[in-house]
Amino acid sequence: MNETIRNDFPILQRMVYGKPLVYLDNAATTQKPRSVVEKIREEYYNVNANIHRGVHFLSQQATEAHEEARRTVQRFINAAKPEEIIFTRGTTESINLIASSFVYEFMSPGDEIILSGMEHHSNIVPWQIQAARYDISVKVIPITESGELDMEAFVRLFTGKTKLVSVTHTSNVLGTINPVKDIIRISHEHNVPVLIDGAQAVAHQTVDVQDSDADFYAFSGHKIYGPTGIGVLYGKERWLDKMPPYQGGGEMIASVSFEKTKFNDLPFKFEAGTPDYIGSTALAVALNYIRNIGLPEITAYEDNLLRYATERLKTIKGMRIFGQSRNKSGVISFLVGDIHPYDMGMLLDRLGIAVRTGHHCAEPLMHLMGIEGTVRASFAFYNTMEEIDLLTAGIEQVSRMFRV
Repeated sequence: MNETIRNDFPILQRMVYGKPLVYLDNAATTQKPRSVVEKIREEYYNVNANIHRGVHFLSQQATEAHEEARRTVQRFINAAKPEEIIFTRGTTESINLIASSFVYEFMSPGDEIILSGMEHHSNIVPWQIQAARYDISVKVIPITESGELDMEAFVRLFTGKTKLVSVTHTSNVLGTINPVKDIIRISHEHNVPVLIDGAQAVAHQTVDVQDSDADFYAFSGHKIYGPTGIGVLYGKERWLDKMPPYQGGGEMIASVSFEKTKFNDLPFKFEAGTPDYIGSTALAVALNYIRNIGLPEITAYEDNLLRYATERLKTIKGMRIFGQSRNKSGVISFLVGDIHPYDMGMLLDRLGIAVRTGHHCAEPLMHLMGIEGTVRASFAFYNTMEEIDLLTAGIEQVSRMFRV
């Protein structure tokens, strides 16, 4: 990736504590290209009007922009219909929507859900809430020492009571890219639908929901160079049609009386209230920006970054890298000697290097690995080999301070 692309992201020119910013916290949120920010500004200044049902020019223009954004998302993940694209506030709300509506409609006491041991809290807690409410059970796919799902154990978890599988596409801690096509195929052999948490995958590899045959797929705009507060839930029409609304009011209704309410058609049935029509149009700009660069090119470049970073960090004394999957995305979680991850992160910050520290909203995974947390460096296509060198030098400098 060239300097022209980095120039599209003004924040990358910042100085932090007198040092050039090295932003390696992309798994938490990505930076935004100038075109996305300018789109938000343009929409508020020129096209701002509440969408749908408005007869005036601005409302119709804003409505068309919002619905074109839906079609942009549809094309980006190759959904069959735009009606299968639900706009949410992010991956977390998308999963909560499915947890609420799917469990209510399709599950009974004693039924089971299968998750994995590497899930983000957002793909654990919503199911625990429903488990307590409806007396259902949560089963967990074990993880191998290399940080991969134990697929043989996964197959053994299925029973006649299994009603849903919900797993991450890519681990936000280990970087493991899970074999979602195999997971979906095996689940469908048991007549069980699958929800994929794509928050960490969609910005780094091509997602094709028809090719994978996913029943549901969720991701967040802010992790794919779009704005915060906007997200996507894809769902097959046949499932969404049968599921009850998640929230009530506004756009999700067709008609209301005190005796009965008739719900709107898809996708509006799941989009109560005024949607983030500014965020949706800015998300569409972000997706088109990615498409113009090319996801295969992004994947190849980030794979090279990951290989280079892994080899460089392995040379550091006392380095422990967590997650050695054969199929891995641009995340390295590590510890050095006995240095607490918070200390490492704080001192790297003073060198202008932004990394994430802690349990990364994956406490059960940390417990499985027998640690409290890690330092996490996560990469995007605007990062460079030179920044990897600065990270390596920074870790070595901190390590010397702690006499590792």
